[in-house]
Amino acid sequence: MLGATLCVALTICSRNFGDRGGPSFMASLTLAGIVYLFAIREFFATPTFSRRVAVIGLVLAAMWHIAFLRVPAGGDDDIHRYVWDGRLQRLGYNPYLVVPGDPAAKGLHTPETRNLNNPDLPSPYPPGAQLFCRAVTAIQESTFALKVAFVICEFAIVFVLLDILRFTGQGAHLVLAFAWNPLLAVEVAGSGHIDIFGALLLVVSAAALVRRWRATAAVALGLAIAVKFLPVVLLPLYWKRVRIRDAALAAAVVVLLYLPFLNHGRIPIGSLGTYVQTFRFNGPVFAALARVAPPQWLAGLAVLVGLATATWLRIRTTAPDSSSDVFAWPIFAWPMAASLLCAPAVFPWYLLWLLPFLTSASTLLMIIWTVSIFPTYVMWHLRTLGRPWGALPVWVMLLEYGCVAAAAAIIGFRRFTRPPSRL
Repeated sequence: MLGATLCVALTICSRNFGDRGGPSFMASLTLAGIVYLFAIREFFATPTFSRRVAVIGLVLAAMWHIAFLRVPAGGDDDIHRYVWDGRLQRLGYNPYLVVPGDPAAKGLHTPETRNLNNPDLPSPYPPGAQLFCRAVTAIQESTFALKVAFVICEFAIVFVLLDILRFTGQGAHLVLAFAWNPLLAVEVAGSGHIDIFGALLLVVSAAALVRRWRATAAVALGLAIAVKFLPVVLLPLYWKRVRIRDAALAAAVVVLLYLPFLNHGRIPIGSLGTYVQTFRFNGPVFAALARVAPPQWLAGLAVLVGLATATWLRIRTTAPDSSSDVFAWPIFAWPMAASLLCAPAVFPWYLLWLLPFLTSASTLLMIIWTVSIFPTYVMWHLRTLGRPWGALPVWVMLLEYGCVAAAAAIIGFRRFTRPPSRL
């Protein structure tokens, strides 16, 4: 019943995707989020379901993904930039140097890239993302082809998760905690964001660590960092879990990815510096501290917070030579969540990195965040009404972070008042 309701709600949501953040879109997405949280309660409360439950659940997820695939991406979604970056590479240009809005580049555009967002800036995406875009656009140069590729990445994550759940003796139904999250439908099948490709590489790396395939784990992490820099905060989790030669191999692979984009021997960063300096969205911690510190320092602080969280979690886990060192899968999510909380911009698709690791009750706060972030879509609707892109309405951020804070307070209170267990 929950799966069927979720399917109906998200199908309605897909039909209103053109007015993202509008009343109909928000009503159906809110219903989907509430149903998803009820489903999470069932998943975590029941040790095992029959295999049929997981199969039917995945079929339902495929249905609403198809509904979102059929609608075009938003006019200013990042996927148009992905098509542009892939096209530039195939034409022999460097996406870190060519500015889309430059009149000299007018002849390089297609109808899908002519109105991409931030046309006055070159690409900010690392080389792993660039090469992925090039590979997909070599097959078909369109936003639809990229959306299909991203959905394939999502279902690849499902298969890796099923393997890990079987390997660790957990119920296969927990894969639905990932597959049913509404953010996947909106931001992967709907908008199409490359974060899901990076999340796939990170899941492969984590799964390789569980199986002690150390070289694979190190290289996959390096590739994930080469898609977006967020998983760099997970490096402490790999301390003494991979060998020095594995780390060297991973570093060499990342360096090789940068070689095609070198400019006079310099490693290009595109508009990444501009992003840190000027992009602001849904980042309350960064906004509060921006009054007392420059943005470069605060960006470094966000990374430092993530690294510190990962270091603390690494210290708490068992010794690397222990046979029981199959560490808890969810610990990968916490350092990234801590870093995002301090980031200058927290777009909904950034949370895609967390989703594969939210398969236990210990991650409930992050699961709630993936739903409470829905009100931020109001900004897309306000923009269509003529309001400039920028600060969210106060009520949106109060609702988003207030839900997480209230849940944390309730969980903390229950733990504090719980009577001690008897021996």
